[in-house]
Amino acid sequence: MPFDLQTIHIEPLTKANFAAFGEVIQCAEQDFFHINNAHTERYHAIAVTQTDQAQSGISIFRNIKSTVLPCTICMLERHPLGSQAFIPMHGQIFLIVVAPALDANQPDLSQLRAFISNGEQGVNYHAGTWHHPLLTLEAPSQFVVIDRIGTGQNCDVIQFATPIQLCTT
Repeated sequence: MPFDLQTIHIEPLTKANFAAFGEVIQCAEQDFFHINNAHTERYHAIAVTQTDQAQSGISIFRNIKSTVLPCTICMLERHPLGSQAFIPMHGQIFLIVVAPALDANQPDLSQLRAFISNGEQGVNYHAGTWHHPLLTLEAPSQFVVIDRIGTGQNCDVIQFATPIQLCTT
């Protein structure tokens, strides 16, 4: 039986339009100060990791499959005990799909948003932010990931009853 597919249009990623979900990790639009005899600009604490009493870890994610637009998604996840940052290592463009919480256990899919990075931006999801796993437009691609490493349930997943389409127009 055919169904109506909800479509989400992909927006450019900016500090302002992503603020409710986390921080954009980029040099543009950020303050800095000079260090190392003015040879280096330090963009200090542009994102802050959040975690309970566990440790923060630095990992590398290597995506071996690319996403082709338009695409459909059918799930979101969240990490309630810590933030999660994704930083492209080679200037890769990637998609960011997020939703605010509807209640304590579900995302508000009517408020789902999709963003596209410019390749010089990463993101840091606030703890508990509903998001789709990494969607890259290039493969292979590598990302530095900073997130909580520890015991306890830190990944909730919800499947959609009906897939949602992401498109650029």
